[in-house]
Amino acid sequence: MGGAPVPEVTEPGFEHLLRELTPQVLGALVRRYGHFDACEDAVQEALLAASQQWPRDGVPAQPRAWLITVASRRLTDELRSEEARRRREDRQALEVPLVAPGADSAGPRDADDTLLLLFLCCHPSLNRAAQIALTLRAVGGLTTDEIARALLVPEETMRKRITRAKQSIRTSGIPFRPPPPAELPERLAAVLQVLYLIFNEGYTSTDRVDLAEEAIRLARLAYRLLPDNGEVAGLLALMLLTHARRAARTTPAGDLIRLDEQDRSLWDKTAIAEGTALVTDAMTRTALGPYQLQAAIAAVHDEAQTPEATDWKQIVALYDLLVRFDDTPIARLNRAVAIAMVQGPQAGLTLIEDLAKDPRLTNHHRVDVARAHLHELAGNHAEALTAYLAAARRTTSLPEQRYLNTRAARLR
Repeated sequence: MGGAPVPEVTEPGFEHLLRELTPQVLGALVRRYGHFDACEDAVQEALLAASQQWPRDGVPAQPRAWLITVASRRLTDELRSEEARRRREDRQALEVPLVAPGADSAGPRDADDTLLLLFLCCHPSLNRAAQIALTLRAVGGLTTDEIARALLVPEETMRKRITRAKQSIRTSGIPFRPPPPAELPERLAAVLQVLYLIFNEGYTSTDRVDLAEEAIRLARLAYRLLPDNGEVAGLLALMLLTHARRAARTTPAGDLIRLDEQDRSLWDKTAIAEGTALVTDAMTRTALGPYQLQAAIAAVHDEAQTPEATDWKQIVALYDLLVRFDDTPIARLNRAVAIAMVQGPQAGLTLIEDLAKDPRLTNHHRVDVARAHLHELAGNHAEALTAYLAAARRTTSLPEQRYLNTRAARLR
């Protein structure tokens, strides 16, 4: 080798393959050995070995089996240094091959393992920050540094967060098996919420598009594992329909553009068609849920060729259904804006003033954003200016602050 630099995997195909195989390999090891944190470390070492060897030697005929073999060797080497009981367990585990000779396709067991990883990472015993970090690391295959950069957290802070999460799993004795039927709805709801939060982290930023795309990839994975669950389909559809507007959402300088002022020719028609088909299918054959309804609302917006063509009556009807499933102040705030588009700005402003009394919305900038928008539509420029400035003071997002101050400046 003569000290020459080791080649690294840089081709998108390699990166995609490794990221796709990560949860399958990790799930196979955790199912066999337990020791989540040790298995995760072994998989990371296997991925590093692949990034060094595959560009030089070529991708193995059975890449998943190759990764499992390398990771299990690393893991058993580590476990052999522990107490005798664990050494006996390792020897027994090695007597049964993890992958049958010649088999490498991702079959039902691989899908089950990946789904169990999602449930494990989103276990209720972990706080939401830990769930997000662990999901991105174990299922998404992102490095600690990548997660830290994506979430705007110092790398050392993120490293400690992930370490604490893995320690929590180890000390709590959380089993690597499907949750009991009674816990399944709550656990799945946690998985979907974590994926949605990851998506929002990327979408609401002007410079973290990769994180939104990673959330979509994980949602696709969840949909492949649970194709008959309407809310899984609804979440994927919602992400696709929202992300389809990404290219038109900001100016080249990164300033936000309001939905009704976006260049709709820049919207991703393929993503819109896919998202619309997903939510239409889910709503016709599965139990209705909030993600499906939010996706349906996004589809109505995306299908309108112009802002004036938006079917606001249909959107109001969908919001009426949504608040039955998810009666949150934000859902009601969005419904108030939709009603204003049907009945006039004053109707929406009346509803907003009632909602502003909700303690959950105290000092929330979105109330002032909605109030400013409707006052502007009504021609109440002084009131709109005051509301825009109040919203700009309350938001913590710099792009939003610039947008809101720009809107206010136009009314001076």
